[in-house]
Amino acid sequence: MTTDFDPAGLAATDLDPVDPASVDLAGLRRAVRGAVHAPGDPGYPTVGFNVTVVRRPAAVVDATSADDVAATVAFATARGLTVGIFTTGHGGTGVDGGSILVRTAAMDTCVVDPATRTARIGAGVRWQTVLDAAVPHGLAPLCGSAPGVGVVGFLSGGGIGPLVRTVGSSADYVRSITVVTGDGVVRTATAQDNPELFWGLRGGKSTLGLITEVVIELPQITEIYGGAVFFDGAEAAAVLRAWRDWAADLPTEASTSVALVNLPPLPEVPPMLAGRLTVSVRYASVADPATAAAAFAPMRAAAPALLDAVGPMPYAAIGAIHADPAEPMPVVESSGLLAALPDEALDHLVATVNSPVGPLLPGVELRQLGGAYAQDPPVRSALCHRDAAFNLHLVGMVPDEQAVPAVAGAIAAALAGVAPWSTGATLPNFVASDDPARIRRCYDDDTAAWLAALADQFDPKGVLRVGPVMRS
Repeated sequence: MTTDFDPAGLAATDLDPVDPASVDLAGLRRAVRGAVHAPGDPGYPTVGFNVTVVRRPAAVVDATSADDVAATVAFATARGLTVGIFTTGHGGTGVDGGSILVRTAAMDTCVVDPATRTARIGAGVRWQTVLDAAVPHGLAPLCGSAPGVGVVGFLSGGGIGPLVRTVGSSADYVRSITVVTGDGVVRTATAQDNPELFWGLRGGKSTLGLITEVVIELPQITEIYGGAVFFDGAEAAAVLRAWRDWAADLPTEASTSVALVNLPPLPEVPPMLAGRLTVSVRYASVADPATAAAAFAPMRAAAPALLDAVGPMPYAAIGAIHADPAEPMPVVESSGLLAALPDEALDHLVATVNSPVGPLLPGVELRQLGGAYAQDPPVRSALCHRDAAFNLHLVGMVPDEQAVPAVAGAIAAALAGVAPWSTGATLPNFVASDDPARIRRCYDDDTAAWLAALADQFDPKGVLRVGPVMRS
């Protein structure tokens, strides 16, 4: 998607200027095997999924191993710098000249072991790569709605995917983590070894360390009954009410979300959905096709469908359920957890997307939680707020810098309108911010206190205090 947004204009006022002479990059180059890029070098620019995010670090390191990451952390610590990490830039935040940015693309290990039903995955790997490697063995990587997202970033934030009510948090399937902690030490964390680190790395994002590799369990799922059905936006209020009432009795073998969608008239958008407001009801069930179809029948009857793409599908196609955009775009986003969805809340969201700024809100999404997600996992993690009923996620498109205030204002107004039913909390993977107050809302009091105490232990110099991490 092309826009007129130019992040270079933002950088001059919002980020500290970078002085290339302030950091001894020759020393950094001697310390790591991967390439080191200074400002102005061809390999320096780092643009992620959200192109409004500006990254102007003191240097960029293309790490090849955990040792490279550890050397970078040690180098930064000695110079009073922080270290951030980058894979795809989903949910990313800005980086200025006080930080070194570690890019992980070269750490691309992806080894599936069918005998143990596990996969060993490097920090630079995206979910699509794991899907391609695991699905031929009848195994199902528990990815999120977008297979183009990085595995490690998704899991470090807890991870909720299209089957969340059936399988719970994807982070609950992590078996081992290799991490460079803020003190520059390479450690392995499991439920038995460094258990407190294992707890905090699953849900705590990069608060305690930079993850370089994970081993995850792969359930046996080869086919699901799923997809999305689209209704005309004029039916939005009725469809949302029907979805809420229907989802209340949904069995745990099924998961669902609904989105108010404004899709632009682009070649890749089906003509019946382009340039108009639609309502997308997503569904994913591991039940047999007949049972799953019967369970979904009430939603098919909610209104005349513009497009019905719900049916048996191979697990490999799970990304088609949400059909999230794959190309970078300039967005503003925010989220919140809800305890309930009365008619007043639904009407407010419909009014938001029907307002003059509505066309700049390509997605207002509600994901139903509960089911297996709400149950205590076998091994506890720092992922909190499992008792919430719904996750509300709003995405606004900013075609140019002048649109930012209007879009951000519309998103803020949407959240304010549902505040009476908010839990006051958010999930780490839905907080694209480095605002300490917003990050704090990802955790209950006990979890926040434990993360802060562990950060003092594993990151005593605060070298990881950049980006969406919990701060003491």
